[in-house]
Amino acid sequence: MAQRIVVVGAGYAGLSAAGRVARAVGDRVEVTVVNPSPWFVERVRLHQVAVGTDGARVDLAALLGKRGVSLVVGTATALDPDARRLTVGARELDYDFLVYAAGSTGVVDQHALTISGADDTALTRARLAQLPDGARVTVVGGGATGLEMATELAESRPGLAVRLVTGEELGAWLSPRARDHLRTVLTRMGVEIHETKVVETHPDGVTLATGEHLPGEATLWCTGFTVPSLARDSGLAVDNQGRVLVDQTLRSQSHDTVYAAGDATALPGNLRMACATALPSAQHVADGIAARITGREPEPLRFKFVAQCISLGRRDALLQFLNPDDSPGEKILTGRTAALAKEAIVRGAALSARRPGPLRAVRPLRTT
Repeated sequence: MAQRIVVVGAGYAGLSAAGRVARAVGDRVEVTVVNPSPWFVERVRLHQVAVGTDGARVDLAALLGKRGVSLVVGTATALDPDARRLTVGARELDYDFLVYAAGSTGVVDQHALTISGADDTALTRARLAQLPDGARVTVVGGGATGLEMATELAESRPGLAVRLVTGEELGAWLSPRARDHLRTVLTRMGVEIHETKVVETHPDGVTLATGEHLPGEATLWCTGFTVPSLARDSGLAVDNQGRVLVDQTLRSQSHDTVYAAGDATALPGNLRMACATALPSAQHVADGIAARITGREPEPLRFKFVAQCISLGRRDALLQFLNPDDSPGEKILTGRTAALAKEAIVRGAALSARRPGPLRAVRPLRTT
């Protein structure tokens, strides 16, 4: 009898896990993906979509159907991990293994726009398109999302007054050379930099920790992420953010038929939320489930960071090479070459999510 595998979420992690496990064990499994939308959206391109670029959307039913994977469009409303049952609206899905890849969303502020998903990005795009030259736009958040949004907007709409507000030194997590490049690019683009925290948002601007009020016609909130409450509500072991606690094989610490990958997972080693960790964690989950189905022992996740790439408009980027522990190395790549590298990385991520890639889990696994 085929093992029933249900995957919650069809982002980079969920889509990758579903396709990979279906390919790994073929007719030994029946794989079903549950997702609120019928589309796979390239989330790492949403800053481009917000300023007017058409984002690539992929029909999930057509894509998954080629792999023999079923799609249920709807929001998972309840999970009973003891009964091994997921509720999607009025429908109940029983499973033998569950892959929890529910992802994350940006923190919502009532006076600010966001770009954490397709729907909110569409609203942001419409609002930005209405702004006349001279309008003031404040981007809150100095992480990768905020940097990409501020530079994309400044380059595509040079008539706007764009500010970037970051609660710490600009690019604090990067190397000194990388920080210098960021500051040079932002200054060249005319982006006003404020290295302080936003303590309050208003319909007409933001208030800084210094007490200064920055008036503006639009505020983009690009800092902080939250995960769905489904895992916590279901009784799965979670951390204080609601992310699923897992062992070294990415199996739930409280329920051994549940695996988790991507942003909604407290990954071993405290790996940060990123596409760079979502894809390998999803592939590892698929390999682990395939190993268990074929009577083999899953191996622990082994992951090393290599680089982080940040778009700075369409003609510049920053590629920061990393040490295995995610700390910045000395080497960076900038300019047009880095922009081409970033585009290749983004395309590669989408391709990796949509295609299973080489398989390893069906062979005997070794531990060291």
